[in-house]
This record gives sequence, C-alpha cells and structure tokens, in this order.
Amino acid sequence: MIGDLDSRTTAQGAPGGGAPPAPASGPAKVYDSARRQDPFWEELIEAWRYRALVAQLVDRDVKLRYKRSILGVAWTMINPLLTMLVLTFVFSHLFRFDVPNYPVYMLSANLLWVFFSQSTTAAMNQLMTGGVLLTRIYVPRTLFGLAAVGTGLVNLVLSLLPMAAIMLITGAPITPAVVWLIPVMVLAALFALGIGLLLSSLAVIFPDVKEMYEALLPAWFFLTPVMYPASILPEGYREWLALNPMVYLVESFRAPLYAGSPPAPEMLFSAAVAAAVTVVIGWAVFTARADQMAYRL
Repeated sequence: MIGDLDSRTTAQGAPGGGAPPAPASGPAKVYDSARRQDPFWEELIEAWRYRALVAQLVDRDVKLRYKRSILGVAWTMINPLLTMLVLTFVFSHLFRFDVPNYPVYMLSANLLWVFFSQSTTAAMNQLMTGGVLLTRIYVPRTLFGLAAVGTGLVNLVLSLLPMAAIMLITGAPITPAVVWLIPVMVLAALFALGIGLLLSSLAVIFPDVKEMYEALLPAWFFLTPVMYPASILPEGYREWLALNPMVYLVESFRAPLYAGSPPAPEMLFSAAVAAAVTVVIGWAVFTARADQMAYRL
C-alpha cells in the first residue's frame, strides 16, 4: 500500500494534479569540524569575544594576591624598595659600580624584569591549575596566558608608585619622556605573552618544563644588564648581549626613568621586532596544540 501510494504520488505529482514542489535551492549546510577556520585566527577572535572574562580573571588574581596580606597592595611598593636597598648596598659599596643614582638605575630595570618573570611563570601555572575548565566548558585556551600577563601589567603599574617616590627622594627628574613607558610596557606584555604561550604549550606535554624554566630564570636575569651596566663587560661578551631580547626591553624601559629621555630608536625598534616575532610564534604554536590540551591536563 505504501509503495503504491509513493508510486502514484511520484507519477501524478502533488495532490491536485499539480507539479511536485521544487526542492530548496542551494546545497545543504553541513558542519564539518575538519574544515574549521585557521586556529591562529579562530583563537584570536574567540579571545576578543571573551575579553570580559579575561578582565574578571585579572581582577580575581589581583584581589587574591593581597587578600590575606596585612599590608595588602602596599607590598607592591615595599617589595621593590627592599630589593633596591639590598642591591644598592651590594653593588654600590661592595662591587663599586660607578653608576650615578644607582637606586633608580637598578630599580627601573628590575621592575620590568619582575613583570616578565612573574607573568611568564604565572601563564604556565594558570594553565596547569585552571585547565580543569577545559574539560567542562569551552573557554579559549589563550585566556590563561592573557590573564597572567594582564595581572602582571596591573602590578607593574602599581610598582611605578614607589619608583616615582625613589626618583623624588634621590633627585632624579620626572620628565615628559615617561609617556614612552606605555608603548614599552605594551611591547613587554606581548613578549611575555609569546614566551608564556610557548612555555605553556610545552609544559602541557612535558611538566618538567616549568621547573626547568624557573631554574633558568636566574641565569637569564644575570645575563641581562639589570643590576650592572653593559659597559663593564669585555667587548667580546657585549656582542652576545645582542642575542638577548630582554636587553632591548630593559634598556627601553630604563631610559625614560633613569635618563629622562625617550628610548634609543635602535633599542625600541629591536624591542618591537623581538616582541612581534615572539608573540606570533608563541600564539601559532600554542593554538596549533590547543585542541589537544584538554586531554593532557
């Protein structure tokens, strides 16, 4: 019966003797996960869509850092001050570096180094500890790196307050050149994000990467002229400094605070190139492995 009815409907057309209805125009829409957008751009778009969540994570991290501290945010000022006093005594009296106003010279560079080291380490920690979210809900994987760098930027801005106080106490002038700190901090944030994403993509597969990086950070610190001027190094060693991208960022950050002048054009250009190359490579490597992270965490 059903077969007869189907044959009659096909032969006679639609009810009423008319022609059968025309099929819908255009091919059927099929979702194919293998034909997704390039992960590099897809992750970038998703990160922008979830920018409010990044801001919430930064707010949470900043509050948690000082929540149970008696002095609270004041530690952001006290910590660099104590570090400055110790290093000033060691390198001004024991090693006798001939650097005028050494506290400002050292602290201006140390602030940026602390931002870099804390942000890159926090990017790995946040992915490893917060990765449980990836197995429950969808969030862009780069969210953890962005939140870590964003938290570091907030702490860096807060640490500029004791920096200004030290400059006033020691008589260092605060000039309009300090506006150059803004683009330098942006470049430092991009560089830290790129390194953080690279390390995170490796730490998911090899958990020992986190411990190895924390062990290598002190060596990187001493290979960067934060506490000492590059001029004290022999000529042959100074050439190797050109391979250290943190040199360009540190010197570009130090110039507006210590010298009261804009960063040297070659330093700023080299810092921009290092930041751009690092963040592009880090983002590309991280997003290429992002889909596998939920199974490895």
